[in-house]
Amino acid sequence: GARLRRVLDLEGVDTTRVLPVEGLPTGRALIAVDHTTGENSIIVSPGANTALSPEHCASEGVLLRDATVTLLQHEVPPETVAAAARLAGGTVLLNPAPARELALDLLHMVDILVPNREELASLVGHDLPDLHAVADAARQLRGPAAVVVTLGREGALLCEDGAVAFVPPHPVTPLDTTAAGDAFCGALACGLIDGHGLHEAVRRANVAAALSTTLAGAQPSLPTRSEVAHALGE
Repeated sequence: GARLRRVLDLEGVDTTRVLPVEGLPTGRALIAVDHTTGENSIIVSPGANTALSPEHCASEGVLLRDATVTLLQHEVPPETVAAAARLAGGTVLLNPAPARELALDLLHMVDILVPNREELASLVGHDLPDLHAVADAARQLRGPAAVVVTLGREGALLCEDGAVAFVPPHPVTPLDTTAAGDAFCGALACGLIDGHGLHEAVRRANVAAALSTTLAGAQPSLPTRSEVAHALGE
């Protein structure tokens, strides 16, 4: 945990609100990569992530209230995710990973839901064999103002106000898809903070996710803002 915090500090990430927990190891993800396709399988050992509580969220209520974007995911307890969403004053993004059942009241507190195809299938309770099925499933969800479905090398689908737009992928030759979803969500949040509309933020997130697949590993593969801008020709 101390080593990971030092890495974040070196990247200029504010870690003042990272909470150490006595007696629990840092959460870890054990990742197996198929080197013929770059696809991965992940086993998560949540460790100290399980200790993040609604009370911790309440103690940072002002921060959550004033945040432009609050990005949430499922590697902390569900009641903590709900508490953070309830306290958030800005746009709430939820990446429902790992997949689990979502409470209806949580969905109504989410502005933008960002599942991948498998997570969306889990939410609606049936397989999604093609993009038409993915689009129909995204339209079915009640609560979020928008649903952004990440499709890996196929790009992403944006469902907003009942309309569905396909956002094409950024072409790369993938080496390792580990952390591509994280890169997408982080870049999507960043794009919204920078004032881009949702469609443009999704386009930029596609580029960030694609770039992350061209390097091995998780943190080392995450692109910088300048690398994304360069890939966009800016």
